[in-house]
Formats: sequence, C-alpha cells, structure tokens
Amino acid sequence: MTSTDTSPSVFKHPIRIYWEDTDAGGIVFYANYLKFFERTRTEWLRALGFGQQVLRNESGGMFVVSETAVKYHSPARLDDTLIVTAQLQHGGKASLTIAQRAYLRTPGQSPTSDRLLAEGTIRLGWVDSTTLKPGRIPAPVLEALK
Repeated sequence: MTSTDTSPSVFKHPIRIYWEDTDAGGIVFYANYLKFFERTRTEWLRALGFGQQVLRNESGGMFVVSETAVKYHSPARLDDTLIVTAQLQHGGKASLTIAQRAYLRTPGQSPTSDRLLAEGTIRLGWVDSTTLKPGRIPAPVLEALK
C-alpha cells in the first residue's frame, strides 16, 4: 500500500488512458471510471496478498460489488495519466465500503495540482464462492485493509 501525507491508508494506482478506454473522440466519460475503480480495487487487494483467486482458494469466498455511487466531474483524454485511489471507509462483518477517486496527473506538476475527475463510494459484499450466499469477511482480510 502506498500512503499520502493526509492518510497512510490510501492506495494509489496509476492508469494510462488508451484508445479502448475512450469514445470515438478520445474522451473518457462516466462508465469507464467504474472500470478504473475496479482495476484499482483489484490491484489493492493483490498488493495485500488477497487476489480473487487466492481468496476463493484459501478463504472459500470472494468480494462482489453490491452498490455504487459515482459522481462524475470531468472527462479524461487519450494518453492522460490518472491516479486512482482506494481507501477503506468502513469495514463490517459482511461488507466493506470503499471511497475511490480519480485524479488527472499533469506531467511535471506537483501532486497537489492533480485535478479531481470522478469520485465514488463502492460497497463490496462477501459471498461464499460456491453458493454465492452472503457470509462473513475473514478477520485477516479485514485487518490487512485497515
């Protein structure tokens, strides 16, 4: 996990915008931010040793997105570099609430000048990987995220 000056628990993941992330005009709109958020959450869990395959094989469960609320501010463009963050807001027995943000990183500028493009709150539920019924998040997973 990487940290920031304001919070040591913020995971940051750089994402480069390619053609497949844009519309015909080279612009990224609302829906692709969900994809960037998902990619960042996946990398965050992998960095902690909890990729989906590991969770399914070792814990018998997995995370599924059960709710999203995304606020779109501005588009990104082809070849932009975004910094997408993920931070645990709340960890319960059966679900997590993650705050995520996407910032435009301007080359040669200070990270304090990054422009907020989208932000969201995503709820992840824990389900049994065989039955897909809700269950309890394993304690080691919750501890690693805090």
